[in-house]
Amino acid sequence: MNWILKKISNSKFGNNINKFIEKKFPSKLEQANSKYISCHGLPIDKNNLKKNYMVCPDCNFHHYLSPTSRYNMWFGQNNWLEIKSAEPSPDPYHWKDTKKYIDRLKDAKKNTGQDNAILSCEAKINNIDVVVSAVDFKFIGGSISMAEGENVLAAVQRAIEKKVPYIFVSASGGMRMMTNILSLMQMTRMTIAINELKTAGLFFGVVITSPTTGGLSASIVSLSDICWAESGAVYAFAGRRIVQAQTPGELPENFQTVEWARDKSGQIDLVLDRKDIYPTIGKILSILLKKNSVVISSIENETSEDSQSLTKAAS
Repeated sequence: MNWILKKISNSKFGNNINKFIEKKFPSKLEQANSKYISCHGLPIDKNNLKKNYMVCPDCNFHHYLSPTSRYNMWFGQNNWLEIKSAEPSPDPYHWKDTKKYIDRLKDAKKNTGQDNAILSCEAKINNIDVVVSAVDFKFIGGSISMAEGENVLAAVQRAIEKKVPYIFVSASGGMRMMTNILSLMQMTRMTIAINELKTAGLFFGVVITSPTTGGLSASIVSLSDICWAESGAVYAFAGRRIVQAQTPGELPENFQTVEWARDKSGQIDLVLDRKDIYPTIGKILSILLKKNSVVISSIENETSEDSQSLTKAAS
């Protein structure tokens, strides 16, 4: 089939199609240099989007946010310390499809500025020491392989050593097919690491961002003490079409969204807009760890006022 497509592409007809596409659609470079970004077919000023935490002010769609941008948004510009991890053999199977896997890795590292799909760091939330890991979906679809597993293990080990909470921010298409069984093994390794964290009596929280699917949703993401999620995020294991093929009747329109998972399965505790997640994590950590008396006092006052209102209403 590929040779047929090449034949067409090299023909006069194919050249005309390519010229039409080039004229109709801007190149990646033109898109990168443009002042605007498309959101559901409409142009939005990039500066306005950045001011709103990369959330569309019109439709509330949560656009891609890199781990570095998220950390700078949460903790302040470079006010966090990266946790480095071991780099295992990058391409043990010498995988090649339409492109060599080793070349895909090089491109991903260049495009994201990361060594692997997960960036972990030490930081503070509400003056509470924490360790945080975040997945970058632009690094081969946020897929997990050996390097990512090593990164999570290093982050969890740091949290245990410092006796601090661990927060995991997910965005993944699942386990990385190019490394086969070695990729699937990371599900078990990450699960064991989180069990060690909990054995040490430390808090583990997860923030689900879009999309979170496949092996990640079936392992580390499902082990949290408290699970937050960004509004409208896709959350699933198998694809919608696969589930539909095995399910009689039509699936709900909001099936495989975090809102559906919260309402129907109870897997998610809170669905929030992006700007509300960081302060909410801070409040909950302050309560659980009994730190930051100002925050606790504020929440206690709110609870007391709510109780008084309910008492008045009941009487």
